[in-house]
Amino acid sequence: MTIASLLEPITGKPGRAYLDHANDWMQGRTMYGGASALIAFTMAQRAFPDLPPLRGAQVGFVAPLGQEIELSAEIVRQGRNVTQVRSEVHSDGKVALTAFWLFAAEREPNAVQPANALQDWPGTPQDNPAAMQGQGPSFIQNNFEIRFGQSKDEDHGATIRRWARLTEEHDLDPVSKLVLMGDVMPPGAMRIMQRMGPISSINWSFNVLDTETRSKDGWYLAENASQHADSGYSSERLRMWDIDGHQVIDGLQCVAVFG
Repeated sequence: MTIASLLEPITGKPGRAYLDHANDWMQGRTMYGGASALIAFTMAQRAFPDLPPLRGAQVGFVAPLGQEIELSAEIVRQGRNVTQVRSEVHSDGKVALTAFWLFAAEREPNAVQPANALQDWPGTPQDNPAAMQGQGPSFIQNNFEIRFGQSKDEDHGATIRRWARLTEEHDLDPVSKLVLMGDVMPPGAMRIMQRMGPISSINWSFNVLDTETRSKDGWYLAENASQHADSGYSSERLRMWDIDGHQVIDGLQCVAVFG
């Protein structure tokens, strides 16, 4: 199954769509968050094809999302440099995903501050063994190659870090690829759960730091780290770096921790 075939039913026109290949991206009873966010993002792109690059997003995972959906997109405000777009995915007549996208043209910088380098850099993907072989949700087994991004036998607290890349050749633009991959890791809170149980992403907010990223061989280092976990929820920081150590995404997520 190709990513193009998953996105093919999305024309940019509001209305119903049937995702023939949604099953390859399922995570339990709903679609993997990165794939469902990409559907909403693609709807915004195809509805308004002349948008500037994406700089940030706020995504709400409201309800399970499957094959039969209904799509909509609208420009909330369009200024000289910044355009804000809302897109929604409905399932069974109710909102399943709502997203707010911030597109902004590049301007002459009046402030420059590179993202801090990752201190304990794990080396290249080739320096690390394969991970999650035959394990984890089916969408990972179907679509991703995963390698360790931190030493296997050390205590890393509530942080999960892995190298990841898509296993298929594709023609996704750089930002669409980040949207698809940015939520690939499980929450860091899984490392500190007192007993195993279900987890569920509730939202995902992120800023795109490099809109033209093209990491060598498609590899990105993805990290989920719980900043605070209590009362059945975890506040997670999601980050991603290219193979040269440049950070490309900075995000936050609220995760429900059951059990």
